[in-house]
Amino acid sequence: MSHVIEVTHLTKEYKKLRAVDDLSFTVEKGEILGLLGPNGSGKSTTINCILTLLSYQNGSIRIFNEEMRPSAYDMKRKIGVVFQEVAVFEELSVYDNINYFCGLYIKDRKLRKQYVEDAIALVELQNFQKFMPKQLSGGLLRRLNIACGIAHKPELIFLDEPTVAVDPQSRNAILEGIKELNRCGATIVYTSHYMEEVEILCDRVIILDQGKLLAAGTCDELKKLASIEEKISVEIRDLDEAHRLCIQEMEQVESLSYDGQVLQIIYKQGQDHLIALMSYLQKEQIPYHRIYSERPTLNDVFLELTGKELRD
Repeated sequence: MSHVIEVTHLTKEYKKLRAVDDLSFTVEKGEILGLLGPNGSGKSTTINCILTLLSYQNGSIRIFNEEMRPSAYDMKRKIGVVFQEVAVFEELSVYDNINYFCGLYIKDRKLRKQYVEDAIALVELQNFQKFMPKQLSGGLLRRLNIACGIAHKPELIFLDEPTVAVDPQSRNAILEGIKELNRCGATIVYTSHYMEEVEILCDRVIILDQGKLLAAGTCDELKKLASIEEKISVEIRDLDEAHRLCIQEMEQVESLSYDGQVLQIIYKQGQDHLIALMSYLQKEQIPYHRIYSERPTLNDVFLELTGKELRD
């Protein structure tokens, strides 16, 4: 695979704040890269530097094997951007909005008409072409925003939180549309706080915090960074403290929590934890309902790397 984006030793400072700190990574042709990090981690600053919307102090950025510059208009025609904030014209219909943004890059009217129709079909807005933005639900508006950003069929697409505050049906339509864009050859940089979306979509993930690269790899590779091996949850009512202490002292138990209805146990390593726990519950004649085991998730790794404290 070849590099579509190559960021090398990127540093961006705002007075005394270093928003991006000696950051290096690549995005390969045809992949969906998940760019993750808590609020203030440097994700948006990094993307804005790549798009030359911000200047930076040190480092280099290459796109399609060429140095990215503010005046690189031919290169920018190959890029599509869908920001988190919806940016469409309220006085234009759905069709006219998409046609306008596509027209910034595609001058041939016949070709542009086909591109606009393709974008409308991709986000499933065929029944809303004459609607004005104020007539659309939040999910439909998000889908319009995506169509405006990708109608010119860019080779590289940046998607920033495209499913924020949408209903499950719209989210599913958006995710399917992103998969289709990728199947058609687009390379995609995807930011989201929904870890399940990242696991579904992304070929590779990088995690940033305080402007630094904390980890990079596939979802499976990142999960191996977790210090926990297994999480078991059991629905038990009124489990007394003596039994909780006995379970806590079992081999390889890292921690235990109980809210009066669900017992959750985290194990450091090892195997056969579920069998051992069920044997104990049966021996002690403790009635329980549902019991299930989970391996570390991407969310577990994310919190372990970036911390659990709240961010502004």
